[in-house]
Parts: sequence; structure tokens; C-alpha cells
Amino acid sequence: MTTPDTQRPRPGSDILRTALRRNVGAMVWGTVLMGLYQAGETAFPIALGLIVEHTLQDRSLGSLALSIGALAVIITTVSLSWRFGMRVLQKANTTEAHRWRVRVAECGLQPVARDVDLKSGEVLTIATEDADQTADIIEVVPLLISSLVAVLVAAVALGLADIRLGLLVIVGTVAILSILSVMSKRIGASTQEQQARVARAGAKVADLIIGLRPLHGFGGNHAAFRSYRKVSTEAKHQSITVAKVNGVYAGTALALNAVLAVAVTLTAGWLAFDGQVTIGELVMAVGLAQFIMEPLKLFSEMPKYVMIARASAERMALVLSAPQVATPGTQLPAAGGDLEIDCVRYGSLRKVKFRVSAGEFVAIAAYQPRAAADLASILAMNVPPGAYEGVVRVSGQELADLSIEAVREHLLVNPYDGEIFAGTLRTNIDPSGTSRTVPEAVEASMLTDVVALHREGLDYGVRDRGANLSGGQRQRLSLARALAADSDVLVLRDPTTAVDAVTEQLIARNIAKLRRGRTTLVLTSSPALLDTADRVLVLNEGAITAEDTHRNLLAKDEAYCSAVAR
Repeated sequence: MTTPDTQRPRPGSDILRTALRRNVGAMVWGTVLMGLYQAGETAFPIALGLIVEHTLQDRSLGSLALSIGALAVIITTVSLSWRFGMRVLQKANTTEAHRWRVRVAECGLQPVARDVDLKSGEVLTIATEDADQTADIIEVVPLLISSLVAVLVAAVALGLADIRLGLLVIVGTVAILSILSVMSKRIGASTQEQQARVARAGAKVADLIIGLRPLHGFGGNHAAFRSYRKVSTEAKHQSITVAKVNGVYAGTALALNAVLAVAVTLTAGWLAFDGQVTIGELVMAVGLAQFIMEPLKLFSEMPKYVMIARASAERMALVLSAPQVATPGTQLPAAGGDLEIDCVRYGSLRKVKFRVSAGEFVAIAAYQPRAAADLASILAMNVPPGAYEGVVRVSGQELADLSIEAVREHLLVNPYDGEIFAGTLRTNIDPSGTSRTVPEAVEASMLTDVVALHREGLDYGVRDRGANLSGGQRQRLSLARALAADSDVLVLRDPTTAVDAVTEQLIARNIAKLRRGRTTLVLTSSPALLDTADRVLVLNEGAITAEDTHRNLLAKDEAYCSAVAR
């Protein structure tokens, strides 16, 4: 169901703020635990320095044992805080990624389409990779804060030994972050372009899979492969560019961190040589210079991950903030009802006007396939009412005034290329598991032979896109799904093009019998369906040019006879 939150504009920065806001609790706990981890890591060289200092002064076994015990506490704290801190953060990260994947999928599945200039493969990439990378911000912020804690602890400890060492760490850290923040902007731009190109490659793959059978049929698979190879090569080159930028960034960060560590070590050695710090403080400074490399490395990598998360959030915003193609109404259509097309002009349609009374079975013989496709798109509400002239009425109410969810329940348009999903025959016929007419729909669509072929019956497994079914079986399965929905108004477009003439004749009779008393409109050139209909409308050159029974039209209209006779 559409919620206000999904309807309002949602830029990338808003997405990141939302992710951070609803994970505050997990992030606080994660920050505390990871802060303990970083503080413990930093405290280790400090403890070593104190052990050396006091052992040399006191030369007491008791002091040594106490120091060893303190080291054990530090090591335990480091181990447990890391374990539980990362568990909290990764659970929140995974949960947040799931939420955004569901939100993107929800936008794609809403009855009201959104004006998104993206293919399904691109949306899939956004719902997976971009959702995951956006949710990484949940881990980035606590790790950034905990790394800052480690740097500050090290700076304070060194400052207590000598103020110049503490200032060196602070100034060096600020300089490193300033340099890397500039470089991270290029990473964000490059990553966004890479994600876009990978998404386009994914969309191309999806298109090729859908059209694989036709491509093999007319020998176009080689040309399609070259087309995909071009798009994939572009994505590869951009990925290499991103890898180079990331490599330069990582190398620069490592070099700058190493320079700072060396500077701290040399400065501490010089101060010890000059007698300004003790041997214990020198050990602490050298140890901190070694241990501070990890939090500095983590701290310096955070701007990069922030930019990647922001780039992914901006791509998700392309879907989540896209405007709806139409503003749906709120009224509900009356039960039963009729269907009226009043002077509709759209695409190849030129002021089409006709009416299907409640309970009537009407067939439309469209001489131009494009006209049938345009009419089906309008009835399926794939075309917003404002995009065409004229009016479509359901039960006397204009389509634009009705709730789209209610229209979809009341008026079902079965697509010409109905999608077959991975699952079983039963789940394809009745996805919601609520239909009471599945056996009748199976019999009416002549799917009984497919069910009888397999020991599992309706529970026979169907592969993705119906790969283990023939073209005729897939078409009959799609028809069974439409009939099982048992909607008040049913529109079918060429439901029997992939079956033989005998089966087609049986299906036509079965549809008429099962749909008796329900409004049914069939767009077809099938003589069997045309003959079964109460009346036939001829759609030629975008307008209704004739109306009569199938047999009367055959007897008096030569053009009709030529168009539908087989």
C-alpha cells in the first residue's frame, strides 16, 4: 500500500538522514563498544610504557604482576568490544539495507507507476547494490567516531609526555583528512558513474533474457551479444577507473599515515635522546606510533565510504523521489458494471467509441495489432488518463476518478505476454492463494493436459519465465491466472495465438461458459473466439468501423473475412 513517506520527494541526503535517524540506538551502542575497542587498542602501548617506567623504577614483582593483569583486562576488553560492537552494527546495517530494498521494490510494484527513466535491470541494481552501500553509513559513522576516540586518546597520552607530540598527532590528522576529503569527492563521482553503467549492463542482460527465444528464432543472438559486450565493456572501463582512484586514495592514505607515524617516532626519539622524555614515555610513543596506524587508516578511509554511500543514496532517490505518472482518484467502481470507451484518441486510436454492457461477451477484431496494444494499455491504466483524449468509464464512472487499486480488482487486463514466475503451476495461477475458481480456470484454459502430465499435478515446479514449458503451455497458464482472478470485468488480448485450432475452439467455448454473466472483452483475430462472442466490433484505422455477429460479418464484409478467416 502506498504510504505518504513513499510519495514525498526523497533526495539522497534525506535517505542517509533517515537511515541514521532510525538506527540511533544501534549506532550509540556500536559507537560505545567500538570506542572501547579503539581505546583499548590505544591503551595497550600506553600500558607497556607505564610497565617499563614503573618496573625500571620499582623493580617489584608485584608491580609487574599488576601490570600483566592490566594488560589482560585491556586485551579482553579489546576482544569482546570488537565482537559485540560489530555484531550490533552489522545487524543494523543488514536490516537497514533490507528496508531500502523493500522500499525500492514497493515503488516498482505500486499500482500507480512512477516516471522513472530507468529499465528494470537498473532498478534491480539500485534495489540490491545501492541499497547495501547506502546502509553502510550505519557502520561508517560509529567507526569514524571510534577512530576519532583512538586518535584523541593517543594525542592526549603523547601530550602528557610532551605537548609537541600531542600537537603533532592532531595537526597531522587534520592535514591527512583535509587531503583525503578532496580525493574522496572524485571517488564519489566515479562510483556513481560506475553504478550507472553497471546498472545499464544489468538492464541489457534482463532485456536479452526476455527476448532470448525470439533472438534465436531469427538469428539475432550474435548482434545482441555484441550490443551487450559494448555496454559491459563500458562498465568494465569505468570499474577500472574507480579501482585506480581507490588505489591512489588507499596508497595516499597509507603513505600519509606512515609519514605521521614516522614523524611521531623520530620526534619521540629525539626528545628521549635530549632527555626531555623518559625511556617509558619513549616506549609508549613508539608503541602508539605503531598502533595509531590502524585507527588512522580507518579514520582516513571513512570519507571515501561516506561518498560511496551518498552516491548510492542519490541513485536510490531516482526511484523513490520520482513523481507518479498520474494522480489517482479515490472513488470505488460499482460491482458488476459495464465498460465504455468514449471518443478515445491515443497513439494509433482515432476517436474509438463503444460500450460493453454488464455481463456481455464482446470481441474486437483489430486489423492493426498496434491499435489493439494501445487500447489494452489504456484499459490496463498503463497510460495515465491525462495522456489521451476522451473518457473511459467503468460502471458509469470515469477511470480518472477511481482508485487504481480498486480498478485493478474490478477490471483485469491480461497482458499479451503474461509473465510466468518461478514456482509451481498453482502459485502462477493463484499467487495470493485466495482464488476459489482454480479448478474451473484450469479446465477452461485447457491446462488440464499439463497438470495430468506430471505426478505433482498443480504443484509441478515451473522454472523462471516458464523455461520448462512450451509457448502454448505458458499462454494457457497465463489465461488460467486471468480466469482464476474472477474479476467483474475481464479484458483478454490474443489469449490463444500459441495453441492449435481444436484447443482454441474448446478454450473459446470454455471462456464463454465460465464468464457467463460477467463482462468480458477479447481483443483477438481468432475465429473461434469471435464466433463465441455475443457481438464483434471491427477496429480499423484506429476507429470502430463495423459491429455485428461474427457470422454476419463473414457473410457481408469481405475485408473482415480476409482478416480473420484461416
